[in-house]
Amino acid sequence: MRKLSLPPLIMERLARWLPGLPELLSYNRKPLKRDVFAGLSVAAVSLPVSIAYAQLAGFSPVIGLYSTILPMIVYVFFGSSRQLIVGPDAATCAMIVATLTPLVAADEDPEYYHALAVSLTLFTGFFCLLAGRFRLGFLADWLSRSILMGLLNGVAVIIIVGQLGKVFGIGVEGKNVVRQLISFFNHIQEPHWPTLLLSLGLAVLYVILKRFWRKGPAALIVAAAAIVASYFLGLADKGVAVIGAIPSALPKLQWPALPPESWGTMLSSAAALAFISFSSATLTGRSFAAKNGYDIDSNREFIALGAANIASALSQGFAISGADSRTAVNDAAGGKTRMVQIFAALAILLVLLVLTSPLAYLPKAALGVILIVSAIGLIDLRTFTKLRQVSTSEFRIALATLLAVVLAGVMEGILLAVLLALARFLMRTARPTDYRLGLIESQGDFYELEHYPEAKEVPGLLFYRFEASLIFFNANYFKQRVMELIETSKTPVRWVVIDGRSINNIDLTGALMLYDLSKTLAARGIVMALTGRDGQITKWMRMQRSDSEALAVRLFQNRRLALEAYRKEVATEEKHLQD
Repeated sequence: MRKLSLPPLIMERLARWLPGLPELLSYNRKPLKRDVFAGLSVAAVSLPVSIAYAQLAGFSPVIGLYSTILPMIVYVFFGSSRQLIVGPDAATCAMIVATLTPLVAADEDPEYYHALAVSLTLFTGFFCLLAGRFRLGFLADWLSRSILMGLLNGVAVIIIVGQLGKVFGIGVEGKNVVRQLISFFNHIQEPHWPTLLLSLGLAVLYVILKRFWRKGPAALIVAAAAIVASYFLGLADKGVAVIGAIPSALPKLQWPALPPESWGTMLSSAAALAFISFSSATLTGRSFAAKNGYDIDSNREFIALGAANIASALSQGFAISGADSRTAVNDAAGGKTRMVQIFAALAILLVLLVLTSPLAYLPKAALGVILIVSAIGLIDLRTFTKLRQVSTSEFRIALATLLAVVLAGVMEGILLAVLLALARFLMRTARPTDYRLGLIESQGDFYELEHYPEAKEVPGLLFYRFEASLIFFNANYFKQRVMELIETSKTPVRWVVIDGRSINNIDLTGALMLYDLSKTLAARGIVMALTGRDGQITKWMRMQRSDSEALAVRLFQNRRLALEAYRKEVATEEKHLQD
């Protein structure tokens, strides 16, 4: 394959807007065989999973393929990850259902439901583009791993419960997990036996494949086995539900209808959907980028995900995200370039154009089995146990997210999780970790008394570290802690030295508090000093004062100088007393 070379300046400008284009233009034949194999492997997994997620979200099977092909190709040009595979995933589908079901049920008005979903996807894409334009990629760090863990485990429970009716061949009603479980147990004594037996057989086949052929396309083989059984055994005539005919045609690229009466609900939901899908995709992209020795650009990922979602909306698809399972298949198959996703999209496109007839015989129970087994893979109880051992607060946030998602819904669970994480952040900032420092003479420096048993307090010297900025909602707490440590000191305190290196910022309230504290200490005969960043601290404190009052705080460049000054003053006072 001949490389297409462009002038460096043009290439640089193209790379700024389309990061994947230079790599595609310089692609050579060396990794071609490996990339084709990886692309076919990704397609083998994406094909049945995309159909299954379409059913999960309330769409016809072909919509799942529409949501896969064009977004894959668009991401190749805009994304900064070489390996991330985009497409339908569990969390985005669950959020789509949670957003649209209160507006209209999928089975009541399928066309209107689809129109709302396409509009939601378009809004999601626009929000991603705006976030990338304003460089909000740092938002990925706000959704902690504990929140994602609780979210994915909760979504897994929702998927499993929601598919029980298809697997047993019974009608399950209800818009939340509790009602669905009640309905399921009310009808469990009347299963449709052909459907249940088929589901059990496919589940056993899936488990065997995963046990003895871990890298094989288990979902594709299970779907193919279900199609063969359905065709030769005439399962549709025995009452087994099948997905029916799939149109063998490309989607019509058109601007989606945007029902104005639903904008209020969809705009807020689209923002949340953009946030969650971006965070999940970025986490997956970063994991595989670190494994393979390259970096990704979070802001560029926002733009790429926005472009991919807009492409999905224009092709009448629904919202997509980064797919961790399909990305793992890509990596395991040796895929290291963007061409893998191109080959995967072309393979799915070929199936859409010439091989849709057999898909009409695919039982819905097979899709239920595929979704349930995939959802079980999202449940990670071992990590939950480890998280409890490492951080009780993080474990509680993860557990609260899981329970909220299961009992209240995906959107409500995410909102609660973000609020809990924000409250925890504010609590840590308002009541940060602080330390009393002691001197290790052999090293000539101060260390935390709690962590270093060899560190000893200098008599009469209180050395204090405050691990946060000194601002309006923790300034009073700072003063209380200093006074408390003075009162509980084993020896009378003569100097209070504050380690300024851990204080990144001081606002007006913090500066005024320092003045008040210094005066309070001076009235008690105690000197107050600050070490580190003496120039910045002086500037902060002088800027917050409107008068020319001299600073009542001593400033030192480092802790050693503060210790020398203290010892010198103590020696001078003792000498005067002796005289």
